[in-house]
Amino acid sequence: MSRLMKHALAIAGLSLTMPLLAQPTVWQIDRDHSTALFTVRHLGVSNIHGSFAKVSGTVTLDDADTSKSSVNATIDTTSISTDNENRDKDLRSDHFFDTAKFPAMTFQSKKVMSAGGKTQVLGTLTLHGVSKDVNLDVEGSSKEVTAMGKQRRGYTATTTINRRDFGLTYGGNLPSGDAMVGDEVKITLEVELTK
Repeated sequence: MSRLMKHALAIAGLSLTMPLLAQPTVWQIDRDHSTALFTVRHLGVSNIHGSFAKVSGTVTLDDADTSKSSVNATIDTTSISTDNENRDKDLRSDHFFDTAKFPAMTFQSKKVMSAGGKTQVLGTLTLHGVSKDVNLDVEGSSKEVTAMGKQRRGYTATTTINRRDFGLTYGGNLPSGDAMVGDEVKITLEVELTK
């Protein structure tokens, strides 16, 4: 076989394998091992922590080019818990999340950026019928493991929103001027992916 023929075959083989190596992969958010956590100030003196237990969706990962990755996630607002039944009932009411009318919040990424070992995901958060762009700071991925019959990876994403931007305006001020419920809400997403 001539050197030219060998070279042509090598290029052909490379062109067949390269797309396979560069293919993005679609991962599912594992509802049993993912949660959305939040922290909000109460009466200006303490922090209240809560969570949403039902997080679902898909994440498309391109390890060769992070900018080609994407996220599409849904959080069931009825799954809210602050370990206080009366408070949770109030949070589900039309005072706050109005879960009867808005049973879910969604996040759809627009852009994934990686630089200096840090990853950010810019996307649209739709909450309480209002859509606003937010920026997630992402840590991970953890190492990939195979467990319980599936491949698994983990990520932690954080952001801070102003609840009033999403029409969540209930709660006045105390005589001291402190808000009954703070406007700033810190959000942490602990996500385990499977495929």
